[in-house]
Amino acid sequence: MNKQLFAGLAAALCALAFPFSAALAQDNFPNKAVKVIVPYPAGGSLDTIARAIGQHLSGKWGQPVVVENRGGGSGMIGTDAVAKSPADGYTLLFSASSEVGMNVAVFPQMAYDPVRDLAPVTLLARVPVALLVHPSTPIHTLADLLKMAKASPGKIAYATPGIATPQHFAGELLKIRGQVDMVHVPYKGAAPFINDLLAGHVSFGFLATPSVMAHIKTGKMRVIALTSTERSAQLPQVPTIAESGLPGFEVGQWLAVFAPAATPPAIIQKLNADIVSFLRTPEFTQRLEQLGADVVGSTPEELRKLQLQDISSYRTIANTAKIKAE
Repeated sequence: MNKQLFAGLAAALCALAFPFSAALAQDNFPNKAVKVIVPYPAGGSLDTIARAIGQHLSGKWGQPVVVENRGGGSGMIGTDAVAKSPADGYTLLFSASSEVGMNVAVFPQMAYDPVRDLAPVTLLARVPVALLVHPSTPIHTLADLLKMAKASPGKIAYATPGIATPQHFAGELLKIRGQVDMVHVPYKGAAPFINDLLAGHVSFGFLATPSVMAHIKTGKMRVIALTSTERSAQLPQVPTIAESGLPGFEVGQWLAVFAPAATPPAIIQKLNADIVSFLRTPEFTQRLEQLGADVVGSTPEELRKLQLQDISSYRTIANTAKIKAE
């Protein structure tokens, strides 16, 4: 056999062997430790959820699942680390919606593209954003609020945990869709805003329900509407803003799992199946309910669709309201 023919035969055999070896590697996934990056400090709702799922997966797979917190940069430092990791399924991102959606609308430059550089795995849960008022106010419905705002244009203020947060977007969309002129009062985080709302220094504003569920249950805060398209299982009696007179209104917060782009589809599907099966157990559903979130468990395709819809919606609101990150 001449050298040229031998070389060609060897190359052909290698080409045939590569898909087989790749498929074998996927069938054996995982055969070593898996790293989960949470792009926020330890102790928050997302971190708690990531650790619960990680513990379950570790037991199921017989491999360590290590949760690593990489906070900072509005969630983008940890997200960028995942985007630049090998696409082999051994590095995963447990993200909030901001760093894979909303940030595109408010940061002129990002080190990664959340659509191009990340592969969706599953939507874990939706986190309701509530329009809250102090119980001493005469505001009981969205109609009450809009009537008050229209009667005093430019004099009514709404509060949020900060500039370029989902809550800020919710307030600006309410101004646009409700055709009212209100002033935004941004706080530096949820805690000082919550304190002022409890004390009655702030009349109303937007907050994610997990941070205030205890105050809602004790009547120290009143929820008049939610910004999601559907009612929350945690607050079934509370209507959405869309139900309350502004059809199509939606500003959502959600939690999801992503992998680096180009992660093999077979690995994505295994991750999806193993995570979603745990999401739907009574044990985990109850844990998320205690955190104030609604369990979902989507397909990768459904998560990508949601992500693209959010990016488009946030860009429209940001351009209209001139929202920019600090």
